[in-house]
Amino acid sequence: MATLRGVGKLMLRHRVHSLSARQLSAGSSLSAGYWNKDWQPGPLPRSPEERASAAKKYGLRPEDYDVISDGTAGDYPNLPIVSNQWRDPFEDYDFPGIKRNYGEPLPKDYEVIGADQWDNTVQTRYTLSQMFLRFLMIAFGFAGLTYIANDYPLFLPEMPKQYPYNNLYLEKGGDPAEVPEVKHYTFEAAEEES
Repeated sequence: MATLRGVGKLMLRHRVHSLSARQLSAGSSLSAGYWNKDWQPGPLPRSPEERASAAKKYGLRPEDYDVISDGTAGDYPNLPIVSNQWRDPFEDYDFPGIKRNYGEPLPKDYEVIGADQWDNTVQTRYTLSQMFLRFLMIAFGFAGLTYIANDYPLFLPEMPKQYPYNNLYLEKGGDPAEVPEVKHYTFEAAEEES
């Protein structure tokens, strides 16, 4: 009975109205921890003691702890962006698929990097200016070829359409007294071989 009374008090304290005390068994309990507000960063640390407690909160040494300079993330540490593929492959991670441990703080913009995404630590073959110049060369080269080749349009060669009855001369409103004779073919005699 004491367990149900405790669950009822917990439900009233956290305003859980979807469950009643009858629906909960004697061994069940509700947890009120780890809401979004519990994971939010705190205010900027001002004193060395506050910096040490913030470093402890994020699992860092006080000498490694540094806040983000713009101040928009509160006391969240300024962590280097390291892609998952550059982390030690032989370490025993809690989540080996993404090479992370439970509770490990992540960089502020962690979602932009990953094993299959952008990686700022990789040296590219060409610089950005070289890539941009090659893009311009290809784009303007294609536009130039299109402009030059526009004088020579492509079409399928075909003969004019042939209609019966002298190209439908009478059907198109021609004069019946002046019906022209139109031949679309000729029968020529074959040359005799000697």
